[in-house]
Amino acid sequence: MKTTFKGLTMAASALALSVGMAASASAQTTSLRIQTHFSPETLSGQMAAEFIEDITAMSNGEIQVEMFYGSSVVKSAETFDAAATGILDCDMTGGSYQTGKNPAFQFTGDLTGGYQNPYQQYAWLLHADGYNQLNALYNDYNMEFVGWWIPGPESLSSTAPFTGIDDLKNWKFRSPPGVITKIFQNLGASPIVMDFNEIFTALETGIIDGADAANLTNNVGLGLYDIANHTNYPGFHSMPADHLACRKDVWDAMPAHHQAILKVGMQALGLKNSTVNEVKNAQTAKDLRAKGVNLNTWSDEDLAIYRGAVQQAWTEFATTPEAKQLLQSHITFLKDLGAMK
Repeated sequence: MKTTFKGLTMAASALALSVGMAASASAQTTSLRIQTHFSPETLSGQMAAEFIEDITAMSNGEIQVEMFYGSSVVKSAETFDAAATGILDCDMTGGSYQTGKNPAFQFTGDLTGGYQNPYQQYAWLLHADGYNQLNALYNDYNMEFVGWWIPGPESLSSTAPFTGIDDLKNWKFRSPPGVITKIFQNLGASPIVMDFNEIFTALETGIIDGADAANLTNNVGLGLYDIANHTNYPGFHSMPADHLACRKDVWDAMPAHHQAILKVGMQALGLKNSTVNEVKNAQTAKDLRAKGVNLNTWSDEDLAIYRGAVQQAWTEFATTPEAKQLLQSHITFLKDLGAMK
């Protein structure tokens, strides 16, 4: 029987079509409901949207995300529980919101000045068994840590002069929960824990004098410098790592390639987020100075006082075995880097 080239081509096309249809039919879809505390207008909100575009493209549409911005479903600090209990699927806020469960969560996101830049902190995650250490904690709460994205050192905003340690006395400011409240209380300030989306109104009405919210660029996106005419730059006091964490059964049900896409997608988001914020903050600093906002650089002496208060607060805060273990891991790594004595 003679087989023509045309016949072979048609047969190959039919086979390819049938294989493609079979692959399409067997493709598993992962649908995720994720909440972030960032509004879509902020730089971080825009980066979260880009992350969704990336993982959708990399998965050929198999990963589908419904994103809730600005803590529109539950309050920021409640996002973790909402994901763990099935109201949401994933939490895209930060681990330090969960310090009430276990103080170890403080050391899953913000070392409050321990790391000098995002790249040192990513290095702990990638090269010091960070993923496994974090999931030893997260899994106990029915969650899986997937990745970090770190904008970089934050700047405090204030309606009063903010030139150094002396200005902290009786300074009322919005604080996230966790060790940061202990540090600033010890330095004479009055931290008030409140939700992320309540900051602007609290500043506007004078409930607070300032805020620990975000870096320069995201603070602009929140409108804080429309009210607060003082800030510090470069930032030093805090460099929180926002996380992506998903409910454990949702994570375990994903095919391995979806897990890999989410994990690598977060690593890409982390790099893009840290670098774009470095560029944007430099430009934002120029723009704010031109508008008359006072950007203060604290003295080495004041920074030394702050760092002393930080290390004391770390020790006071690490009251559980999990907290002590995570803190020691970070300290060991920082010493190995030469970033801490």
